[in-house]
Amino acid sequence: MRPAHLIAVIEKEFSSTEAGHHTPVMLWGPPGVGKSQMVAQVAERHNVPLIDVRLSQMEPSDLRGIPFRNGEEVEWAVPSMLPSKKRHGDSGILFIDEITSAPPSVSAAAYQLILDRKLGEYEVPEGWAIIAAGNRQGDRGVTYSMPAPLANRFSHYEVEVNLDDWVAWAYANQIDERIIAFLRFRQDLLFDFDPSTNPVAFPSPRSWEFAHRALQKFGDQPALLLGSLQACVGNAAGIELRAFVESLDQMPDLDAIVAGEDVPAPKEIDLQYAVATALVGKAIRAKETEDAARVHGNILNYAGKFRQREMGVMLVSDMHRAIGQELFAVSEFSNWADKIADIMLY
Repeated sequence: MRPAHLIAVIEKEFSSTEAGHHTPVMLWGPPGVGKSQMVAQVAERHNVPLIDVRLSQMEPSDLRGIPFRNGEEVEWAVPSMLPSKKRHGDSGILFIDEITSAPPSVSAAAYQLILDRKLGEYEVPEGWAIIAAGNRQGDRGVTYSMPAPLANRFSHYEVEVNLDDWVAWAYANQIDERIIAFLRFRQDLLFDFDPSTNPVAFPSPRSWEFAHRALQKFGDQPALLLGSLQACVGNAAGIELRAFVESLDQMPDLDAIVAGEDVPAPKEIDLQYAVATALVGKAIRAKETEDAARVHGNILNYAGKFRQREMGVMLVSDMHRAIGQELFAVSEFSNWADKIADIMLY
């Protein structure tokens, strides 16, 4: 399932705790596809705490707690990391990460916590959702086969990599527009992981964020830039990204486009992706300004100049995801939509 849909699932599972309809969720996927980030995004959106428990780093007693003598009986001290109304609040998300990397003795200790929401006398507060994540056995991570009794305590979702969802996230998080444009141009490089070769650095949604950071740090140091990009996304992808970045000095004047001047669209396909991506960034930055309608209108007019009309469709689709329904109120939108109606219909 694509990330945008999975976020909606996690949102619904969180809100369903109030009605008692919550089912623990297990997210499956290779490394670097954003499993933990999706969960963190939902917690941040609702302004609730997220308790991240790395099961692979624990012993069975870490979950069960430590026994102590109370008179003639033995009681258990509940681990402080587990959700508590007093310490953490009435609602939140208990995120059990790396669950498939935990040895069977540890995962067995989690059975009761996940299904019954209890561990001995401890009970997970009603407003807390339980989400887990782990790698698949073919991903060359440290993984154990999930026991059937534990697997049967979850609803299971496989995380799919989706470029549109990543692009929407990248714009919202100020990822360098050169990287967004490059991945629009080389879509197959958003995630390129071959477990049979056991790569150290490889392209993934997570490592492209690292490449963004590398561009900010080493973009003005050519001698270091290539090596830093390769350290993030691998040798081949790093070389391609640097070549793409170096070609952008041929881009047309973006400010002139935004101002409504007659600027021809570039013929080179890589520059077209770069221009389209940069204009979406311009549209986002203009959203809260007095010139928003004018800027958005001029960008919509320019979207119709691309020789490949699908490029304009991509530009406007990304604008809509970033700006929202107010884009439809711009007068130039209807003119643009009429020009591409046959593409949208057929």
